[in-house]
Amino acid sequence: MSATGIDAIAFYVPQLYVPMDQLAQARGIPAEKLKKGLGLQKMAVPNIGEDAATFAANALLNLILQNNINPNEIGRVYLGTESAIDGSKPTATYAVEIVENELAGTYGDRSFKHCDILDMTFACIGAVDALHNSLDWVKNDPKRKAIVIASDLSKYDINSTGEYTQGAGAVALLISHNPSILEIRDIWGVASKSEGDFFKPRRSYKKAELLKSIFKGLKLDSSDEKILEFMASSDSEFWSDSNTTVEVFKEEPVFDGQFSNACYNDRITEALNHFREQKEVSFNDNWHKIVFHLPYAFHGRRIIFDNWLNWIKTTGLYNILENEIGPMADSDSKEWSKKAYKSEMYTEFINSKIAQGELASSEIGNMYTASIFMSFLSLLSDSFNNDLDLSGKTIGFIAYGSGSKSKVFEGVVQDRWMTKIATVRLFETLSERTSIDVETYENIHRSKLEIPIHKGSKISLDFIERNETNYGLRRYSVK
Repeated sequence: MSATGIDAIAFYVPQLYVPMDQLAQARGIPAEKLKKGLGLQKMAVPNIGEDAATFAANALLNLILQNNINPNEIGRVYLGTESAIDGSKPTATYAVEIVENELAGTYGDRSFKHCDILDMTFACIGAVDALHNSLDWVKNDPKRKAIVIASDLSKYDINSTGEYTQGAGAVALLISHNPSILEIRDIWGVASKSEGDFFKPRRSYKKAELLKSIFKGLKLDSSDEKILEFMASSDSEFWSDSNTTVEVFKEEPVFDGQFSNACYNDRITEALNHFREQKEVSFNDNWHKIVFHLPYAFHGRRIIFDNWLNWIKTTGLYNILENEIGPMADSDSKEWSKKAYKSEMYTEFINSKIAQGELASSEIGNMYTASIFMSFLSLLSDSFNNDLDLSGKTIGFIAYGSGSKSKVFEGVVQDRWMTKIATVRLFETLSERTSIDVETYENIHRSKLEIPIHKGSKISLDFIERNETNYGLRRYSVK
């Protein structure tokens, strides 16, 4: 059976960003702590009217136009996201509808008519699940082609410890037989465990309590009877609704950073072991590069350190490390680990295996489901720009999603990869974005603005339906 994998790749990142120097100054954090410590340089900020659907639509449209793909030949579009815009209707349907309408003049009406469309959600690993599932579908028929999209908005509370890691955007992949970019081998290490390290709960508030808080803030006298009477008689659709509670969804998660790091480390260790049970491999030697899900740019190099130590213990490299920094004594294990992390040997491991995949993350921030694919695109684009041929090289992928699950897989870069990366222009596009100040970013974050900043997105939200039949349905347009 022929190889299957990634035949083409495209992306979309919002045109706005906040320089990390400015955000650090506004939050009273040393800029070097964020830049040198976490690898953060810029934070992508969605423009007014942008969301997971517009990111996905932009990436999908770019994929089709840059690679002359006929959408009538695509059998499925699977979207990984944790930023869904609807609790029932897949965000992918919005993205496909937008692109379908835009391409009608070229490919006819409803060019995705016979396409299976679906969202997959498992925090930051949802798009890897979509990839895994689509590969299984494609490999059973040489005529099958699928598109996988990863699209997300990473949004945290202002002044929280996650704020400076925010990012947004989408990556789209064409999955086919005889791929031009990456053959993905059918070996997957998987590890799952239900955890509460990061989640977005459904919140609810009693209307009576909301009114009480309003009355209290305005220093007005109130009682339960008066509040309930007002709710029943009010002409306001909000207050006169028969529900006594208000359901609220927020993009900002409930999270525990340290616990999440521990879950990430535990799951990837289990998944790496599961992968090795199926294929005897030296991750240190057999993987030319390693691509990670990156909550922040330098997270991969930090999270893999303990596993790296275990890898080199089975080789003579551990002795070389001890010769460099000295042997570890029980009394100074923590200090020894710090020295090992800063050692020349580990620095070389980072620079040779990981660093290229960090470059785009430094310029964008956390893209949730799209993060691991942007890391891969970063590696490809930097190698292309520096004329470094990856053909025939094996790339390891380490994915993680809070909640929690890890998947480990590998792929071999194909000989034609450069022809497909030449038109992507990742770093050139990132350099053309517009800088905004912290106040403007905060106004966008708090939904205080209604008009796009500077140049708006090619695809953006026009309006949200308010009539009874279509209440809440989103309508988008292509500029």
